[in-house]
Amino acid sequence: MNHRAVANGTPVDDRFTNVAREMRRAGYAPALFGYTDMAVDPRIVTRADDPRLRNWEGVCSGFDVALGLDEALAPWGRWLASLGYAVPAEVGDIYSPDGDRWGPARYAAEHSETTFLTNELLGWIGRQDQPWFAHASYIRPHPPFVAPAPYHAMFDPADVPEPIGVEDPAVHPFVTQMRAIRGVGASSNPDTVRRVRAMYYGMIAEVDDQMGRLFEGLRTTGAWDETLIIVTSDHGEQLGDHGLAGKLGFYDESYRIPCIVRDPRPRSAGGKVVDDFTENVDLMPTILDWIGLDIPSQCDGRSLTPWFGAEAPLDWRQAAHFEFDWRNWPEPNDPGPWPWDRASEQANLAVHRDKHGSYVQFADGSALYFDLDADPLQRVSDLQAPEAFAAAREMLAWRMQHAERTLSGALVTKRGPRGRLPRLAFEV
Repeated sequence: MNHRAVANGTPVDDRFTNVAREMRRAGYAPALFGYTDMAVDPRIVTRADDPRLRNWEGVCSGFDVALGLDEALAPWGRWLASLGYAVPAEVGDIYSPDGDRWGPARYAAEHSETTFLTNELLGWIGRQDQPWFAHASYIRPHPPFVAPAPYHAMFDPADVPEPIGVEDPAVHPFVTQMRAIRGVGASSNPDTVRRVRAMYYGMIAEVDDQMGRLFEGLRTTGAWDETLIIVTSDHGEQLGDHGLAGKLGFYDESYRIPCIVRDPRPRSAGGKVVDDFTENVDLMPTILDWIGLDIPSQCDGRSLTPWFGAEAPLDWRQAAHFEFDWRNWPEPNDPGPWPWDRASEQANLAVHRDKHGSYVQFADGSALYFDLDADPLQRVSDLQAPEAFAAAREMLAWRMQHAERTLSGALVTKRGPRGRLPRLAFEV
């Protein structure tokens, strides 16, 4: 809501800090393995031919690239070639299986992109002799839905749960519009949907196994009992639910994601399951708090460290909030080239999700409300429910409390500044 980077290619305002910049300020050299999909702020670029202006897969400011695995996958391709594989000009084409669409990928599991990243990360950890910070972006599970043996056949399509059915008519024109986009609307073939779901589970299993390798490597190097570990994801996957594929919209399937934290300190209450609402904006405050750094005033989230103890915090949030923006997606009424018609500003939605309901506000003024006690699969909207109006008020209050506040938290007086002055960009 505040940084307004609404798509992978939307420039990120350089005045914002981030976890890499904050860790670097603390004396770490943050290392990136994988990708960050970040477009540069054009206002800090001095040359029109700067390649960053044509790359939406840029590196988040503050990171040192230890292993760059953008869409081209060049380092993985070179490694495969060194092992004797016939690597296509487009490295990603090697995902495609020979013959059977649902067969194994054309590379062995020990040579997969996921294994390659883990190998590089473990090698780097083994060379560190100072406290370190690493961000490892495993792209799997992710389209294309292909996995190496044995993961490609680890789950029987006949055994996977059926997707949530397609509502007809759809609960909102947005859903109808998305279903009509190739690759966003799910296949109408039930067998195809079941196979995709089974393959997705196999892809998850491969990443799980590589996490096991990583954790064992941390034990071998002696870092296991000194390292804060956070395993999470950027989004979920519709997998055919509500007739949709990919990550989009307002459904829980796209936004309910794993967050597993291991605090190695002896006093940590290991094994706890937290049922309260946490959000990815909590991760940066958690990391900074854990190593004793101040949390910048721009942060919308809160540190999760109170949950690491035996007692739960008393004033924790009662709802989660998330947004989705599709102004750059194909639309029937595409406003055309720049300057866009203001109608593009209506192509977004925001969600207030508490334990009993989910309120969805569209920027065109329409809305939905799902009573999750009566309708946990989010199939029928009931805006007449009293809870819908209450949720709308809660969303408005939340937005007012979290409006951009880089300067609003400080005050200049005759006696000097008060409050928390923001760190200046040149200090980063």
